[in-house]
Amino acid sequence: MELAVMVVLVIIVIALLLYNIIISKRIKNFKDINQKVTSLNVLQDFMSTIGEEQSVDDKVKKINDILIEQYAIKYSTIVVFDGSEYVVKASNVDQKHWDTLRNLQNEEIFKDSITTAKPKYVTVNKEEERLPYQKMEFGRAKSAMFFPLYIDNVYIGYWIIESGRMHAFDHIDTTILEVVKDNIISIFKIVSYQNIVESLARKDLYSDLKTSEYLYEEGRHIIDSYTTSTVCMFKITNLETTNEKVNRDTGNQMIIDVCDYIKEKLSDEYIFVRYMGPKFAIVFSGIDIDGVVEFLNDLKKEVEKLQIEDVDAEEENEKSKNKNKKKVVMTSPKLNFVLTTYYKGTALEKVLKKLEEYLDTADANENEINNI
Repeated sequence: MELAVMVVLVIIVIALLLYNIIISKRIKNFKDINQKVTSLNVLQDFMSTIGEEQSVDDKVKKINDILIEQYAIKYSTIVVFDGSEYVVKASNVDQKHWDTLRNLQNEEIFKDSITTAKPKYVTVNKEEERLPYQKMEFGRAKSAMFFPLYIDNVYIGYWIIESGRMHAFDHIDTTILEVVKDNIISIFKIVSYQNIVESLARKDLYSDLKTSEYLYEEGRHIIDSYTTSTVCMFKITNLETTNEKVNRDTGNQMIIDVCDYIKEKLSDEYIFVRYMGPKFAIVFSGIDIDGVVEFLNDLKKEVEKLQIEDVDAEEENEKSKNKNKKKVVMTSPKLNFVLTTYYKGTALEKVLKKLEEYLDTADANENEINNI
């Protein structure tokens, strides 16, 4: 009888052990699935952030906020080398600590991590201790993980997460954090092109207008706040002739006078840029073609009435003491316009290329307003 009871108890104990093992596996599987779902959600949020109409810096800050929220990270800081110095691109740490955080590449404890491209985990063992890189702070962080960031084997900076608890990352799944790190790198790969475009836009010397690159970044944000807009490109068709037969100074003055006149007539909501050479682009944000044509007809007539003096002849006459002054030649600009509709979210660069091709292949004497 006692033997039978013992056998039953052993069977129950074995059954409970098996049950616990099964439950443990299910919990582990659930945690793994949950981590995968979280990582998938984070990646999805990352990709959504890339597509948003924000500057590169704003996107990186939002990505850091997503990491802090989704992974319950106390402190997260992303530092990138911009070609001349290390810059804190995103951080939820008080700004008074940023000088320390942007110089971690100089800390001995992280140099090996940067060299080997492997993460580095540091923690304190006593409350009164502080992390090796901390200079003037004691209570903020007690443990940290440092991740060097590489793009195509080129070191670009680092991501560091910190906790106010000792040994906070002892049992963390680093594979998940490695995936997050790879996602951060992917984001920087993508937004690096946007960063280049943002830095390319500048002001043209003569027209005092932004160059065409402005349309593809900051200008695009304004344009895409409307469903449709009218894109106009015009060419000063006699600019090259003026440069050759009169002089380049007069051609430059023609650009100045034409652009100054048009700028005065345009609303602040419209974007006016020097596209290339004798070609200029105007985007009438939120306006359809029918609402633009009459305005451009009037504008074209007025601009072509402008009289541009021979700049060099005028300067020579001012300097000359002779009574026989050089005759000053007056030149008027001739403009050829082409319009089309731009739809939000489509390829603006292709729209502009189509307009440019039209103007480049049009008859040299064409002097109209065309809709394509």
